Amino acid sequence: MTRKKISTTIYITEEQDEGLKELSKRTKVPVSVYIREGIDAVLNQYKDVLPGQLPLIPKK
Repeated sequence: MTRKKISTTIYITEEQDEGLKELSKRTKVPVSVYIREGIDAVLNQYKDVLPGQLPLIPKK
């Protein structure tokens, strides 16, 4: 199932833009996919500082 996507604006450097476009050209994967994967990687890296579900059994 495809999740609903929202539109947002980001600013990247020229080097990042060039790199993403070249990567997309060589792999045929849209730049937007790489941007979403990058966001997922950052969210995963910092998941310990994001609110989450409390465990059912408290840690002792």
